[in-house]
Amino acid sequence: MSEEFQASQSSLERPGSAATPADSDRLPPVDQGAARAMWNEYVAATAVVPEESSDYIAECFGDSPALADALLHEVTHGAKRATSSLLVEYVEEGEPRPEIGGHWVVCDGSGEPAIIVRTTELKLAAFEDVDAAFAHDEGEDDRSLESWRREHEKFWRRTRAAAGHDWRPEDTLQPGQELVLERFAVVWPPEFADRGAAA
Repeated sequence: MSEEFQASQSSLERPGSAATPADSDRLPPVDQGAARAMWNEYVAATAVVPEESSDYIAECFGDSPALADALLHEVTHGAKRATSSLLVEYVEEGEPRPEIGGHWVVCDGSGEPAIIVRTTELKLAAFEDVDAAFAHDEGEDDRSLESWRREHEKFWRRTRAAAGHDWRPEDTLQPGQELVLERFAVVWPPEFADRGAAA
């Protein structure tokens, strides 16, 4: 893993308007038509969800094209099977938070769909309650809890400041301010799917 990737890898969360990178580093729009085509292929091949279902989201990891590609690679060629986000950001954006069994068409840094993941576990937690097992599954830096806490504190302080808010880890002790801890399985396409996940 490169030093540059380690330095920027703290941005594992799903993107939101709170993160405001420079224009040249902004994620492009997701190719919704291509995402729909991948979704339809998954539905037809697996029968996991009913035909004509549109119960999925389509977006990227991170908040820049380079980071989206790097984190996607950690999922497809590594062991990244978790992500975390701030509950308050779902509320501010008017977006539903993830649900167990929900699907996410994960796109690369150009907005093209690459894989589909399914949420397998969700938990609301305070920053200090994140454990070593979750930090390991999220796949950052050296995968230690110490690294997870250090890098996520920097990330959320930065993104919340960009949205005009102060943020401290202690904030997550308050109702409505918790972290959303999400584990997932890769379910499509078959060459990347976790064993038994797409069946």
